Amino acid sequence: MADITKRSDDYSRWYQDVIAAGELAENSPVRGCMVIRPNGYAIWENIQRTLDDKFKELGHVNAYFPLLIPKSFLAKEAQHVDGFAKECAIVTHHRLKQTTIDGKITLIPDPESKLEEEYIIRPTSETVIWDQYRKWIQSYRDLPLLINQWANVMRWEMRTRMFLRTTEFLWQEGHTAHATAKEGREETLQMLEVYRWFAEDILAMPVITGAKTANERFAGAVETFSIEAMMQDNKALQAATSHDLGQNFAKAFDVKFQDAEGKVEHVWATSWGMSTRIIGALIMTHSDDDGLILPPRIAGTKAVIIPIWRSDEEMEQVIPAAEKIAAELRPIIGPVHVDKRDKMRPGWKYAEWERKGVPVRLEIGPRDLAGQQVMMAARHDRNKQAVGFTQLATAVPAELDRIQQDLYDRALQRRKEATVQLETWEEFTKLFKGDGGFALCHWCGDGDCEEAIQEKTKVTIRNIPFDRDETEGKCIHCGKSSIGRVLFSQGY
Repeated sequence: MADITKRSDDYSRWYQDVIAAGELAENSPVRGCMVIRPNGYAIWENIQRTLDDKFKELGHVNAYFPLLIPKSFLAKEAQHVDGFAKECAIVTHHRLKQTTIDGKITLIPDPESKLEEEYIIRPTSETVIWDQYRKWIQSYRDLPLLINQWANVMRWEMRTRMFLRTTEFLWQEGHTAHATAKEGREETLQMLEVYRWFAEDILAMPVITGAKTANERFAGAVETFSIEAMMQDNKALQAATSHDLGQNFAKAFDVKFQDAEGKVEHVWATSWGMSTRIIGALIMTHSDDDGLILPPRIAGTKAVIIPIWRSDEEMEQVIPAAEKIAAELRPIIGPVHVDKRDKMRPGWKYAEWERKGVPVRLEIGPRDLAGQQVMMAARHDRNKQAVGFTQLATAVPAELDRIQQDLYDRALQRRKEATVQLETWEEFTKLFKGDGGFALCHWCGDGDCEEAIQEKTKVTIRNIPFDRDETEGKCIHCGKSSIGRVLFSQGY
């Protein structure tokens, strides 16, 4: 069992080690792409299931749109093509041809199969979706149109890191059409609140909600909103975004509707998404030097039962007892695993399941069986206690609730301790040359000033918090007048 690097020694290496030890994902033969292993995909399935239920509760439906997008579509919205041009993978041919080069048989694109129009492997789906919406929307009776898709996308990244920034990743992308600007903005903020709820209530990850600056907006958006989380190295991670697209895409693709009075105008649009990047955020928010820690509400396995025996006779007693306990707990808490592997010391099993982040471990041996109890251990703080068989149905769910709340409280406390208000450029540069964190500072609102800060320090404005301090002050960088503080941090 390979050691996990300590966070204090090499945070980046620690992150990779936790992924490997937890069997979440591994690199694929394609540069920048990853294989998501069953343990990692179980987390993604729970993310899908929880969010999908919430989307449908709010009236959204799922659809699927093509992976390949005609290049001309991307060019229809100027800001959009400018924002994604450097990240696009392009399909130019539809057939390969066998040939021999330097005595070796190889495959090359068949020149005769060159496409008349090249295709882009989707970096996002606004263009292909809005081309369809033009056919589906004619009247105010067709609105609102509330569609989400679960899909993969490709953005050609130069520097990749598993889950956080990969060439191909999984996500959901919502795309909605509305009759008024007001309805579009309400949808945008409603979905941002869904993401805040999901991050805080399900992932136990405290976030700051707010608007992105003009420099940081999604390509083609009127306004972009985000939730920002702090990782254990004090850096920020954008956990999800929601975009008010105004009428930009509707005008680019000529999507119009006739209102109740017979007037024809373009619809108002939104888009919003969360990707497998959130699994990286989950890892870096909660895990420790011994491996993965998962909040119970998102964990693929809620509890693992470790039967302990020394002889075949003891094995024949404790395994059925463990199976019986698991069968009783599953309808109450969800997936429970019984580790019946033979010829493995219990300590090895404990360590393995700790590395995989299972929230609760239940140990049962001959003495426990005689006492009609199990030993229950929590992954995040190693708290251990004896629980009688008759108390398990209430004690285990209660322990899972305690773990969920503890993880949120710990993350929130870390963020509070690493969040400061700064007034001078000297304080600002000192903070980010050191441990970093979240800095709430005045900013003049000038995009050139924002870019200068980033060039000098690699620090960005994460968002303009909804609940920000709006007292007047002076910009942290240029000293010009400012009407409120914004959130600065180094980010992933």
